[in-house]
Amino acid sequence: MLIIPVKEGENIDRALKRYKRKFVKTTIKNQLQERKQFTKPSVARRAQVQKAQYIQSLKDAEEV
Repeated sequence: MLIIPVKEGENIDRALKRYKRKFVKTTIKNQLQERKQFTKPSVARRAQVQKAQYIQSLKDAEEV
């Protein structure tokens, strides 16, 4: 559960913005989206490998 202390005299919109930012950073949203539908292990593994290849290509391009 996220707790956002609202300071004295603070605008509610600003507190809501802090809540939204904290919500995104805690990756709760990502977990909820993953639970909506089942992903086969082979598909998840393929996505992981593709991501690793992409990151490696960025690092290789940076070295050149």
